[in-house]
Amino acid sequence: MNEKTFAELISQTKRVITEFQKIEQRPWGVEGAVIELSKQVGDLSKLVMVQEKYYVKSRENQPEYAATKQKIADELYDIWFCLVRLADHYEINFEETIDGITQKDLKDLEERKIK
Repeated sequence: MNEKTFAELISQTKRVITEFQKIEQRPWGVEGAVIELSKQVGDLSKLVMVQEKYYVKSRENQPEYAATKQKIADELYDIWFCLVRLADHYEINFEETIDGITQKDLKDLEERKIK
């Protein structure tokens, strides 16, 4: 598999978002992106609950509760998609933000500022 940089993945996702915007019934705006993010987190939660056997056993045989690694991966992508939309809306450089916060957290952990 061709490994891509984080910036390339963001750019690729933005291209997909642009194509979806051409065929969506109405502009999403930030509100639509947040609503979709909430929905996708709920979908992921349901899959994790099934996968980790929190629900009654009989649900394992119901198609709407089928949980696979691929379905979980798909939901994670859907969440990523929403996060990129939100970052783009607020003109946040996702790559710089994640790098900066991660470096700060690692430094704080190393210096035991976070316990």
